[in-house]
Amino acid sequence: MTAARQGAPGFSLGRFADVILPKLVITPTVIACLVGFYGFIGWTAWLSFTESRMLPKYEWAGLVQYQALFANERWWASMQNLAVFGLLFIFVSLAVGLIMAVLLDQKIRFEGALRTIYLYPMALSFIVTGTAWKWILNPGLGIEKLAHDWGFSGFVFDWIVNPDYAIYTVVIAGVWQSSGFVMALFLAGLRGIDDSIIKAAQVDGASLPTIYARIIVPSLRPVFLSAFMILAHIAVKSFDLVMALTGGGPGFATDLPSIFMYQHSFTRGQLGLGAASAMMMLFTACAVVMPFLYSELRRERRG
Repeated sequence: MTAARQGAPGFSLGRFADVILPKLVITPTVIACLVGFYGFIGWTAWLSFTESRMLPKYEWAGLVQYQALFANERWWASMQNLAVFGLLFIFVSLAVGLIMAVLLDQKIRFEGALRTIYLYPMALSFIVTGTAWKWILNPGLGIEKLAHDWGFSGFVFDWIVNPDYAIYTVVIAGVWQSSGFVMALFLAGLRGIDDSIIKAAQVDGASLPTIYARIIVPSLRPVFLSAFMILAHIAVKSFDLVMALTGGGPGFATDLPSIFMYQHSFTRGQLGLGAASAMMMLFTACAVVMPFLYSELRRERRG
């Protein structure tokens, strides 16, 4: 009793609310992240060094799965498709999103309605987007048939069934889905730029294109980085979009590493090979994202 009165450590409702309660609240989330994210990454990494097939095996087998993966022509075809799709998807989405944001930033009428229209595709799942574009690009149902009905009998737009162009139909659907979201990011960045800098440039006689090229767009560097990372993440995990749109075909023309991983892990009974491909997807994503993160952290340290 005497010790409590003198301020000795003990239970205090205020200390519980300020110190202990926040830790109790976030502890389940931290545990779930450690187990559900890093734990399963570690489990997948271990399976990639085993000869697991239908069921997991835990006997060490060395690099046999990685050797089989690198000797697999379909894996390299899927990586090539990912490179084409990823580069076009990211840079076209950034360009379209930036252009739409600049146009909306001109204080035009019906801005709210246009912003909603641009953002609407993001509310749809990739399954719905892929199914809708599958109908639109189908030569017997979509754009090609519509052109023929209008009298343009020589019009051909059969990219979705052409192995040389099918991957570009995935780019079209992906850009349609994501450019509105990128537009929203850029528009928020544009609205956050200090107006006094722009007014000072206008007083100095700078034209509007010069202001955008030399002041506004460079000020959007953090938005570019955020949008790039989000789009890169979407490109790597674009499984449902491709399955709904092309199913990976024709042949393996639109096959991506995510489809390769799924089919070998869960339909072909090659769990170890699928785990090895999953780890290579993780390394690829890290190789793309880590230099940008390092560059930004280094810039922040320099001030």
